[in-house]
Amino acid sequence: MAKDLTFSCTACGAATSKWSGRCDACGEWNTIVEDKALSTAGPAKKSLGGKRGKAITLTDLATQEAAPPRTESGVGELDRVLGGGLTKASALLVGGDPGIGKSTLLLQAAARFARNGLKVVYISGEESAAQVQMRARRLGLEKSPVKLASETNLRDILTTLEAEAPDLAIIDSIQTMWADNVDSAPGSVSQVRASAHELTTFAKRKGISTVMVGHVTKEGAIAGPRVVEHMVDTVLYFEGERGHQFRILRSVKNRFGPADEIGVFEMTGKGLAEVKNPSALFLSERGTPAPGSVVFAGIEGTRPMLCEIQALVAPSPHSQPRRSVVGWDGGRLAMILAVLESRCGVPFTGLDVYLNVAGGLRISEPAADLAVAAALVSAREDAALPAEAVVFGEISLSGALRPVVQTENRLKEAQKLGFTSAITPLQAKKPAASGLTLQQPQDLAQFVQDIFGDR
Repeated sequence: MAKDLTFSCTACGAATSKWSGRCDACGEWNTIVEDKALSTAGPAKKSLGGKRGKAITLTDLATQEAAPPRTESGVGELDRVLGGGLTKASALLVGGDPGIGKSTLLLQAAARFARNGLKVVYISGEESAAQVQMRARRLGLEKSPVKLASETNLRDILTTLEAEAPDLAIIDSIQTMWADNVDSAPGSVSQVRASAHELTTFAKRKGISTVMVGHVTKEGAIAGPRVVEHMVDTVLYFEGERGHQFRILRSVKNRFGPADEIGVFEMTGKGLAEVKNPSALFLSERGTPAPGSVVFAGIEGTRPMLCEIQALVAPSPHSQPRRSVVGWDGGRLAMILAVLESRCGVPFTGLDVYLNVAGGLRISEPAADLAVAAALVSAREDAALPAEAVVFGEISLSGALRPVVQTENRLKEAQKLGFTSAITPLQAKKPAASGLTLQQPQDLAQFVQDIFGDR
C-alpha cells in the first residue's frame, strides 16, 4: 500500500499533496518540505520505532516562576531595546542592510558584555579573524576579553561552544553557516532553517545566549524562511540611511520585553555612539522655520520622539505629477492628498509632491497624518508654521481628526525641548496641564482655515 505523504511550505505554511520546487501560494522557491506526523497511536506509531513519549507536566495560570536573569551591557539604548538587558538562554536575530553597522554594533556589545563579566565568543563566517581584530583596534576594543574565531562549519562551531561554555555567543552571520547533514549550499533556505534551529535549540539546552546576524532582502525583510523569525525569542532590525549618521535599532519581536522599542545610535569615526536624547538630535539642524517644515511629536516604542517632517510642492513639467516619499508610507500620502482635495478644497492637481522625514527616521504610526497635512499645505501656500508649535493627530477619510495614544507623553517631550504650543485633535479627556498652549480644531477643514485661511 502506498504511503500517504503531505507537504507544506516553510515560508507561508500552505499545505499540498505533492512536492514542487515553487510554492503556488507565496511563490517562494525550495520551501516545500515533507511533513512527518508524530503520533503514538495507529500506524504512525511505527515511525517512532514503537516507543511512547513521556507525559509532560502541566501547570495552571496561577503558577509563578522566577523571571529569567538579565545582564545589562551598559549601553542604555541597547538595553532598552532588549527589554532591560540580555536574557540568559535567549536566541536573538539581528538584521539590517549591508554596511549599515551590524558587525560594529555587535562587536561593541560583545566587548561591553565581556567587561561586565560574561564569557563571550564571537564567531565570524564572513570575515577572517584578522579583519575582526583590525576593526576592534579601530574601535579601541582590542583589549576586551572576547574570544574570537572564523568558521562556517556548524558542527565544529557547536562542538567548540559546548567545550567553551560561554555566556554569550555571536554568530555573524546565519547565511554563511553550513550544516553538513543538509544537502544544499550555504545560504539556501534549507541551510538557514537548519542552522537557526540547531543554534536556537543549543542555546536553550545549554543556557547560552545566542545572537545571530541575518542579511536582508531588497524588500527589507530578513533573508531566508520566515520560520527563522518564529524560532528565535527576539528579532531586531538595524535601520538607517547611509547618507545620515543616525542608526535605529528596532525591536519587532521580543518575548522578554516590549516590541517596537527603538534605540538610537550615531555613527562616528570610533564606532556607534548611543544617543540619549534623540529628539534634540533630530531637531539639531533645524534653523529658521521654512514653508513645508513641521515638527511632529511621535511615539517610538515606549519613548516620545520629536522629528521634522519636510514637504515640497512644485509645478510638474510632466503629465503625470510625481509623488516621492522618504521615511513614510506612500499609500498614506496619497490618502492625505485626496482628503485635502475633496474635504478641504486644497488642490494638488498638476503639482509634484515630495515628502521627507529628516534624519533618516522611518515613521509608521498614523498620528503623523496631521503633521504631514500641515507640511503639505504649508509648502503649497508658501507659508511657514510657527516655530514653537508641534503637530500630531490622525486624519480619517471624512476629514475628521482622531485622537491618538500617549498624548501627555508627547506634550511633555515637546515642552522639555522648548516648544510652547501644540496642534492636536480634540480629546475626550483633556490632557493634564503641560504648560503648552493647545489648538484643537474640530476637523481638517477647520485646521486649514485657522492656520492658512488668511493667506
